Amino acid sequence: MNKKKTLVRGGELSGDRNIMAFHQEFFTLNNGNKIPAVAVVGTGTTWFKNEETESNFSKELVEQIKYALTLPGIVHLDAAECYNTYQELGQALRESPKPRDEIFITDKFSPTPKNHGGVLERFESGIKKMGVDYVDLYLIHSPLIEKEKNGVTLEEVWKDLEKLYEAGKAKNIGVSNFRVEDLQRILKVAKVKPQVNQIEFHVFLQNQTPGIVKFSQDNNIQLEAYTPLGPLQRKQSDAGDFYNYVEELAKKYGKTEAQVLLRWVTRRHVLPITTSSKPQRIQAAQDLFSFDLTDEEVKKITELGLKHKPLRLYWNDVWDQYNSEAQKP
Repeated sequence: MNKKKTLVRGGELSGDRNIMAFHQEFFTLNNGNKIPAVAVVGTGTTWFKNEETESNFSKELVEQIKYALTLPGIVHLDAAECYNTYQELGQALRESPKPRDEIFITDKFSPTPKNHGGVLERFESGIKKMGVDYVDLYLIHSPLIEKEKNGVTLEEVWKDLEKLYEAGKAKNIGVSNFRVEDLQRILKVAKVKPQVNQIEFHVFLQNQTPGIVKFSQDNNIQLEAYTPLGPLQRKQSDAGDFYNYVEELAKKYGKTEAQVLLRWVTRRHVLPITTSSKPQRIQAAQDLFSFDLTDEEVKKITELGLKHKPLRLYWNDVWDQYNSEAQKP
């Protein structure tokens, strides 16, 4: 299982709070590289667009990214080809004085029908739009790749990611939404083991697909969680005990309920990816490691969550078939 390491940096948090030491934590990947243990701006979900045009350029997203880049420490941003937000990310990066080595950028290759260009071509297009020479992490966004439909196999796509890794264009590589059987396919052919598997994960969905959390962690593949705040985004009326306990912990530590749930995710050795249009919430995420939960509190949140039926916010048409096993520890 991956272990977190802590880096302490002096810094000043903006807003009305007093000057204080800033603590940042990292996960260590299976190649020895470090990754910031929370991503504070995900450019999908809220910001997702079906296509990238001048008319739907989001100045609001640019401002949110620019704000995040004023925060202390290494700021982790999560992007993807299919989000169609490269231009906003690129503008924010150009307008920020933050050094490139204090920005961790994740990007994702999105499977498309035949004749849409190969992995290497589309990777180059993405970094050109962002105005960077490399990304810190590059993922296959989905395992649903077929030769007849996409023009390539899953194994061929992985081999192209390995080329980017070997060339230093992608400092780390991995996958997203992969089941156990999908990872097994990659591991059979991989010269480079995936460093990351990004899945939907939160207290009401503790296994996106059967056994994926244990398998990933047993194979030293770092898990990342998108929608880690699902229980707050879509409140469940039949989970009063859970919400009361999270509220109790938030009051105890002087934190928000979102911070409590994000901290629970990290204590499960999973990296949460969050986002917000509110600067104070972005700051709260970057300041996540100013407190900790006890082992007993982590265990109780886990147990209260497992009592609830699965809450799946994405990929329902594909992964709902696994709901009977989604809340097995």
